[in-house]
Amino acid sequence: MRLPTSAFLKAALLGSATVLMLPAAVVVAPPPAMARSAPESFADLAEKLLPAVVNISTSQTIPAKGGKPEGGPDVPAFPPGSPFDQFFKDFMNRNRPRGGNNGGEPAPERKAQSLGSGFVIDPAGLIVTNNHVIDGADEISVILQDNTTLKATLVGRDEAGDIALLRVKPDKPLPAVAFGDSTKSRVGEWVLAIGNPFGLGGSVTAGIVSARGRNIHSGPYDDFLQTDAAINQGNSGGPLFNMDGEVIGMNTAIYSRTGGSVGIGFAIPSRIVKTIVAQLKDVGHPVRGWLGVRIQQVTPDIAESVGLKDATGAMVAGVNDGGPADKAKLRNGDIILKFNGQDVKDMPALPRIVAESDVGKQVPIAIWRDGKEMVLTATLAEKPSEAELAAADTGGKGGEQAKPVDLVGMGLKIAPITPDMKDKFQLGDDQKGVVIVDVAPNSQAAERGLKPGDAIVEVQQGAVSTPDDVKKRIEAVRKENRKSVLMLVQGRDGLRWVPLPLTNDKDKDRKPG
Repeated sequence: MRLPTSAFLKAALLGSATVLMLPAAVVVAPPPAMARSAPESFADLAEKLLPAVVNISTSQTIPAKGGKPEGGPDVPAFPPGSPFDQFFKDFMNRNRPRGGNNGGEPAPERKAQSLGSGFVIDPAGLIVTNNHVIDGADEISVILQDNTTLKATLVGRDEAGDIALLRVKPDKPLPAVAFGDSTKSRVGEWVLAIGNPFGLGGSVTAGIVSARGRNIHSGPYDDFLQTDAAINQGNSGGPLFNMDGEVIGMNTAIYSRTGGSVGIGFAIPSRIVKTIVAQLKDVGHPVRGWLGVRIQQVTPDIAESVGLKDATGAMVAGVNDGGPADKAKLRNGDIILKFNGQDVKDMPALPRIVAESDVGKQVPIAIWRDGKEMVLTATLAEKPSEAELAAADTGGKGGEQAKPVDLVGMGLKIAPITPDMKDKFQLGDDQKGVVIVDVAPNSQAAERGLKPGDAIVEVQQGAVSTPDDVKKRIEAVRKENRKSVLMLVQGRDGLRWVPLPLTNDKDKDRKPG
């Protein structure tokens, strides 16, 4: 069929797209996605970047100790009685320090050495690496590409984020590299990893960005880039480059069952590294935003019990007295849905978002409370040290004298917090709520980890001080035809929210013993 002239003009304007003019409709076929071809060679880029990547060598004194020297190697696991099993035992015995693991005199003091990687960010001698590369080191040495060795001093470290900043004093300016914008890196883009695997010296591997935003449960601020560029032992602290020669990540961890690369490596994004390094340079320690709350995951049961459509956000399970959250009137049971305009999709997301927010800044916090969304404003403080965070949990006075009460159908028996109960269950003098004195075996309460000695502090986000308070709140929830009731429970591990089903046939006729 011959197309009208206007159709030809449209086809010419749209390039490779095919436009077919039909009486009833216009059908447009989009051009296929075109992938960029692989670089012909990485050689020019590698030659430019290699001089700025260094080897980090550390030594640590291991004190004299009886038995196997601390950090000493173990015999590899082989079937008992096999030739390899006997071979390695003989080898270890011949090479073990005198007295080590033979029941004799203690093993002598010795030096342990380790190798890692780093990269120069300032020609004057500032070098970035992982904290775990230099952790515990008595001496730190930096070996340049030309084998020049320089003694390094520690400028500052971020243990939680696994970042360290070193300083050396070179005779001349060092080759340095610049940070790129990791937020612009896309899955599928080419990357180069440079480091010192197995102590062999500067080595280059290539791959792609495999994923973004990975949480590998290594710390509270996990937000890794994943790459299939080969990363092995000794690559830690080395840079991950984009094709413009910019550092978009610092190689930090691998997933491996053997200790070698299986194509799953993780790098801290440059967005995080650059910020922390600037703080280490200026004040010697990381400066992170702090809200002052303890949180837990919002489960489907919790979401249903508070009328929230989706199991999203982070639920407040404790508020630090006098902290930013306390001053902003956040309270136990609030579910944080957004922080400073960013969605809080789950519990792990909140610490990372808060930490990256500016200290002293007022931020809006969207929360779910009493069945509706509302917005509070908090002024963030700087995150205190771990020692400073060792504050007492919220507490209160005990309840009045009364007999234990069965919560029929829930598998629980509760009682007021009396002096006798405090002695029996070793409760604090200021413990609030009511105490659980018995839990039915195989009940929903037992399955959710409740046990005698735990205290129920709140029911459905309302404080309770007597068993009667608990029963009244549970009945109010039943009348709303909800499937579960939400309890704030304080145990040996602190406060947590526990949803308990209200309709559970197998528990209705089973009472605690």
